[in-house]
Amino acid sequence: METVNKIVEKSMELFMQYGLRSISMDDVARTLGISKKTLYQYVDNKADLIKKGMVKHIEEEKMILTEIHHSAENAIDEMIKTSQYVSQTLQKVNPSVIHDLQKYYQSSWELMESLHFQHTYFLIKKNIEKGIEEGFYREDVHADIVAKLYIGRIDLVVDKNLFPIGEYSFLQVHDHMIRCHLYGIMSEKGIKVFEEYITKSK
Repeated sequence: METVNKIVEKSMELFMQYGLRSISMDDVARTLGISKKTLYQYVDNKADLIKKGMVKHIEEEKMILTEIHHSAENAIDEMIKTSQYVSQTLQKVNPSVIHDLQKYYQSSWELMESLHFQHTYFLIKKNIEKGIEEGFYREDVHADIVAKLYIGRIDLVVDKNLFPIGEYSFLQVHDHMIRCHLYGIMSEKGIKVFEEYITKSK
């Protein structure tokens, strides 16, 4: 199991840095210092390796986002820290990765979307409910509807037809999405707290 984890972890570093199509199984084997024959003892093929990598990435992300959810000072603090984590992660990802996943590794993309929807929806809904209780979000906000709208916006962020690779960075688009999300649901009290966070971070 440790060997599989090492193979998956190192492979994902290569894929995220250079893109899925740019890295061959020969490249993976060479980087790991093993033969391709040995590599195929642990994974069926490149698609299988990518799928294992996506599952590992999402499980790690779930743990981190859950920790942020439990340790944040309030709902706005949670959204800011979540956004910072996502932004830092996106900076390490080659822009072609999402496009390659969608076009050439559809099953891995669908798996990632499914896991993302389940966990992200749960955390965003909880965040909205928490923010309403704290008075940082408006009382008329429907947590279930807004959480689903948030999920829909995530799909738009990685839509290459709306945001072609090279025209905008994922970082720019994601930052605007988070701001639109928060300003759409915050109360006056929430806006004041959010803008204080932004001022302190500059």
